[in-house]
Amino acid sequence: MIALTFLMAIFAYLAGSLSSAIIVARIYKLPDPRKNGSGNPGATNILRLAGVKLAILVLMGDLLKGTIPVWCSYFIGLDPISLGVVAIAACLGHIFPIFFEFEGGKGVATALGSLLPIGLDLTGLLLVSWIVVLLISGYSSLASIFVAIISPLLTYIIKPEYTIPVAMLGLLIIIRHQPNIMRLLKGQEPKVSEKFKKR
Repeated sequence: MIALTFLMAIFAYLAGSLSSAIIVARIYKLPDPRKNGSGNPGATNILRLAGVKLAILVLMGDLLKGTIPVWCSYFIGLDPISLGVVAIAACLGHIFPIFFEFEGGKGVATALGSLLPIGLDLTGLLLVSWIVVLLISGYSSLASIFVAIISPLLTYIIKPEYTIPVAMLGLLIIIRHQPNIMRLLKGQEPKVSEKFKKR
């Protein structure tokens, strides 16, 4: 089981390293999302740089990078903790992609995608929570941090056996958002609407 978990974690990391934002940017001859906009190679930055259609394409790619490795691991019978390891490996691939000089994104969409095999109800609640916080506050980073915090609680209510791996994912997302947390506390974090005005 340990060897199988290790192999699936490697697969997940390599899948996560396929940066959807960078690949889409290169195919459609967009500016490098690591050096333009927010500097984050993710769907939100592609939304700023190129619009909704390509942002959705990037989002789907980032979701699948988490979903496919975890679903395959679930299908072959890995236990919940091992699934958590695989999910974290996929997120680490997104954050530190070996194919793109280890310059990746925040890992939020990939983390959300890795929760899809657990259940659409949990994933849907987290997605709705993210949208609500974004609409109320205007901060995509705050929405992501909020979802990372509440995800273990919602998991405990819906499927308690997955609480620990989901908490591991949530902690990774919070750690990745440390610069955003500092800017939020100082009142220096730009809202999504403000970032669009700078385009």
